[in-house]
Amino acid sequence: MKIDLKNKYIQYFLSKGHVKMESASVVPENDPSSLFITAGMQPLVPYLLGAPHPLGKRITDYQKCFRLTDLDLVGDKTHHTFFEMLGNWSLGDYFKEEAVAWSYEFLTQVLSIPPARLAVTVFEGNDVAARDEETAALWKKAGIPEERIAYLPAEDNWWPSFEQHGPCGSDTEIFYWSDNENPAPAVYDPSDKRWVEIWNNVFMQYNHTESGAFEELAQKNVDTGMGVERATAALEGVDDNYLTEIWQPIMDKICELSGKEYNQDTERAMRIVADHMRAVVMIAADGANILPSNKDQGYILRMLIRRMLRYAKMLDIDITSDFDVQIAAVIADMFAAYYPEVRENFGQVEKVLVSEKEKFAKTIERGLKETMRFLGEVEAGGRLAGEKAFRLFDTFGFPIEMTVELAGEKGISVDTEGFQRCFAEHQEKSRKGSEHKFKGGLADTGAETARLHTATHLLQGALRTLLGDGVQQKGSNITAERLRFDFSFDRKVTREELDKAEAIVNQAIAEKIDVIKTDMPYQEAQASGALGFFKDKYNDVVSVYEIPGYSKEICGGPHAQNTAELGHFKIVKEEACSSGVRRIKAILD
Repeated sequence: MKIDLKNKYIQYFLSKGHVKMESASVVPENDPSSLFITAGMQPLVPYLLGAPHPLGKRITDYQKCFRLTDLDLVGDKTHHTFFEMLGNWSLGDYFKEEAVAWSYEFLTQVLSIPPARLAVTVFEGNDVAARDEETAALWKKAGIPEERIAYLPAEDNWWPSFEQHGPCGSDTEIFYWSDNENPAPAVYDPSDKRWVEIWNNVFMQYNHTESGAFEELAQKNVDTGMGVERATAALEGVDDNYLTEIWQPIMDKICELSGKEYNQDTERAMRIVADHMRAVVMIAADGANILPSNKDQGYILRMLIRRMLRYAKMLDIDITSDFDVQIAAVIADMFAAYYPEVRENFGQVEKVLVSEKEKFAKTIERGLKETMRFLGEVEAGGRLAGEKAFRLFDTFGFPIEMTVELAGEKGISVDTEGFQRCFAEHQEKSRKGSEHKFKGGLADTGAETARLHTATHLLQGALRTLLGDGVQQKGSNITAERLRFDFSFDRKVTREELDKAEAIVNQAIAEKIDVIKTDMPYQEAQASGALGFFKDKYNDVVSVYEIPGYSKEICGGPHAQNTAELGHFKIVKEEACSSGVRRIKAILD
């Protein structure tokens, strides 16, 4: 059964007055709390907090997302690293009544789901927000019987959580009865795993401040999310995501390459190869220009490729062949209609796969041998020292995740904390603690971030003035303390050139120039001379921020209102980032 969920969803919400927004890059902008986009709403945080969106108040999209919090579960029927999230948003426009009615209509009329297979949960209330009787009443009005409505606590029906800061609120989750052999019971039981969550509607009414207070937002928002993979499996009536239309072409190619069938003996390895290959393609093809490395997003990309190679080898696939490029081509064909960059940047995907495989193929055999030797020295139930785990990584390029996995198969634990200490001593910037970056952080939209973001625009303008138009942004990362700006350039920037760039930025600050924002069609923005190097990230209507005489860029904010707010700009470091890409770190004081 062909579901084509993405297109049906978008077309439905277009009919309800929404405007389609293009998927943002898989790497978040202005959000140092997260290495990757982990939820569909992440790119919209400034607008959920009140900034006007250039596309209006009703928006819908499908968003590329990535999470690594459940890596150890990838290989089962339902967990993935890369996934797609459908969403529709009201930015201060409609609220609970329309959201509930449209959710029910889309599920029962567009997707033809029998109402008897649906149940919902709503927030039971606490000292911050009252019990959500309003939403429960709206579900009853739509057609959900009272016995199928459950009131649950904040851990179930508050998003993102009571601990995280930023926009938040109670939510209502929609569940689908996945058992095709038995009818759904009249009374909804949240503990019955045959009820599968397929959609979440968040009613954002609060901003959880750094001080811990829950302040009413200036505007009430609706933020929804439907996981494409999970919903498609439910609609196709299968309990294994990899049996759906989303995964079948990839699984078929893996079966062809391995000469094996997808069964209980091969399923875990095949799922991991399929999942990791899809994630690698989407990350490597992204406009953020991520390359394999030993830190941040590059580390994740490298780890996924190497883990995929190990499991491909377990399937008796010749990992020295072009099997990975063949699988990548299948994935690119499947996604190109939705994300054109996958086809446009396929050469980059192929280059990443080939170069990383060549590096890893030389070490994997020796690394596996050394790992097994180290583990052979530890009794079952024992623990591998962190120093030895780090040696496997440092000397043999053997990822800690593989060491942990192999050790677990032998009933041995790994001193991962000891590994992290060794890694921190070895690397200028430790990966220690980076796991929290996959928990779904919310963008930093504070005043310091806005000042540094504006300074980044001035810096790019200064570099292009000094070094030429070949300077193009390749990525950025902004925290409340500093900015990091990656740009194309084929040599080290001299200290004299950096001093001149500083002087240009500080001159703009001294002139106290207003930052002018204008919303306009993308083509018009290009024609006006506005810089924009991430074409795949932009919508038909974009925001252009101009600092007259110094900078004019397509951007999503946040920004200062006047350059005088910036204070004094100082470049603290310039270094190589990757081949042909330099990196500058700077501060405002």
